[in-house]
Amino acid sequence: MLDHRCVLGRKRRILATGAIAFLFVFQGLALSPGAVGEETNATASAGASDRDTAPGDPIPFSGNRELKSRLDATGKLTVAGERLRGWLLRRFYAAHGFETVWDGHPTEASRLLRDAVMRAGDHGLDPGLFHGTTLAERASNLSPVERDLLFSDAFLSYADALARGALPIEERTDDEDLQPEPVDIVAVIDAAIAAPDPGKVIEALAPTSLEYSAMRRAYADYRAIASGLQGSRNKVQRTIPERPVAERRLRQLAVNLERLRWLPRQMPRDRVVVNAAIARLQLFRDDRPVFTTRVVVGETDKQTPELQSTINDVLLNPPWNIPRSIAQKEILPKLAADPGYLASHHMRFRSNGAIQQEAGPYSSLGRLKFEMDDRYDVYLHDTPTKSLFQSAARMMSHGCVRVENPRTLAVMLLGQSVESIDKGIAAGHTSRRVLPAPMPVFIVYQSAYVESDGSIQFRGDPYDRDEEIWRYLTRAQQLPMAQDSALGQRKG
Repeated sequence: MLDHRCVLGRKRRILATGAIAFLFVFQGLALSPGAVGEETNATASAGASDRDTAPGDPIPFSGNRELKSRLDATGKLTVAGERLRGWLLRRFYAAHGFETVWDGHPTEASRLLRDAVMRAGDHGLDPGLFHGTTLAERASNLSPVERDLLFSDAFLSYADALARGALPIEERTDDEDLQPEPVDIVAVIDAAIAAPDPGKVIEALAPTSLEYSAMRRAYADYRAIASGLQGSRNKVQRTIPERPVAERRLRQLAVNLERLRWLPRQMPRDRVVVNAAIARLQLFRDDRPVFTTRVVVGETDKQTPELQSTINDVLLNPPWNIPRSIAQKEILPKLAADPGYLASHHMRFRSNGAIQQEAGPYSSLGRLKFEMDDRYDVYLHDTPTKSLFQSAARMMSHGCVRVENPRTLAVMLLGQSVESIDKGIAAGHTSRRVLPAPMPVFIVYQSAYVESDGSIQFRGDPYDRDEEIWRYLTRAQQLPMAQDSALGQRKG
C-alpha cells in the first residue's frame, strides 16, 4: 500500500547568510545582540575595522589591535593548529571591546572553566573537541593573544555544545531538525566569569531531564567497564558485560546523549513522542506515558525526519493528495502499463494535474489523519494494511508515520468517545475535528533510550545515523582541528 510523504533527498544543511540568531538568554540573563552566521559576522567585523581607522572617526580604536587583526583576518581562524569558532569569538570580543579577557580576570575563573571542559567526558563529549589537550599541554607556551583566543573558544564551544549539541543543526543532514530553545552563549560565559562557580553556570546548560540524567549514569558505568575498572556503581543492570560490548554501548550512549541535547530543555508535559528508531509512539500526559502503540515509519531511502511540530486536528475519512514525486516515480509508470490503474485504486486526476485517492476504507491514509504543520509534510495516519504492524522491522512507508491504534489515539487527543469517532467515520464524508489544545509532537531517533522505569534499552540503528554523529563527536581524535573532516552522506 502506498503512503504519503514529500520525499526529500539526503542532503547536507547549508548555513544561510545571517542565519543563526541566539535570541534569548539562559535563565534570566540580560538579552544581548543575537549571533549570526560566520559570513555575516566577517562582513560586519570588516566593516567595523574600516570604521576603526576611517579618517575623522571621533572614537579611536582602543582595543587590542593584534586580537582584532586575528579576528578580522580572512580564512579559518586557528591557534596552535586548532580550528576556532570565529563567529562566536567575534561576538564575545566585541562585547569586551576587543580586549583580551582572561589575563584581566582572576586565574581562578579560567582554571575552574578549564576544569569544566576537562569533565566534558561526563556528558559523552571528548574534551579534545574543546582544545582540552592543548589547554593542558601547550597553553603556557602560546602568546597572550593566542592563549586568550584558545581559552575563549574552549569555553564558548563547550557551552554551545551543552546548550544545543556538539553537532550543531547547521551541520546536520536536512532530516535532523530538532533543536532546543536558543541561548545567548556570550552572556552565559560573561555570567560564568562573575559567578562563584563558573563551571556550574556552564554545566546548567545541559539537559536536566530524567532521561538525560539516567543516560549519563549509564554512560559512567559503561565507561568504567570499558576502562577496565571493576565494581561499577550500578553494576549496569546487575550484570557486567564483556568489555567489547561495554565499548559498543558506551559509543551508543554517547551518540544518544548528543541527541537528547537537541531537545527543548523543558519538554511539554503533554506530548506525543515517536521514536523512529524503534517504530513506537507514546502519548504523555503530565510527563508520564499513558498510551503506547506500534507505528510504521519511513523506508531506509525515505527516512522519517526528526522534527518537532504540533497536532492541531484530526481528519476523518481523509483523501490522499499524492505528492508529485510519488506520482511520477510510482503511479504514472503503473498507469502507463495499466490504463485502468487509477480507477481500480479509487484515484483520479485533479484539475491541477495532481492525483488524488478518494477517501474510504481503501485509502492509503485509512480513516484518520492527524494533521501536523511541518516543512516535510509529514504526519501521523491510519492505514488499511494492518498486517505491517506485526513485523519486527517496521520501516516501510514513504516517511509519514502509520499508527496501529489510531482510533484510541484520536479518542485521547480529542477527548471524545470512540462511539463519536466511529459515527463520524461511518458518515462517509471528510470532516475535521479540532483538538481542545494543540498537542506537541516530537519525532526522535533514539537507538538507546530510557524507559519509564528508568532502565536503559539498546536497539539497532536502522537508518545508519549513529555513525555520522559518532565521527563528529570523535573528530578531534581523528584529524587536526584545523582540517575539515567531511561528514560522509548516509546510506539511502
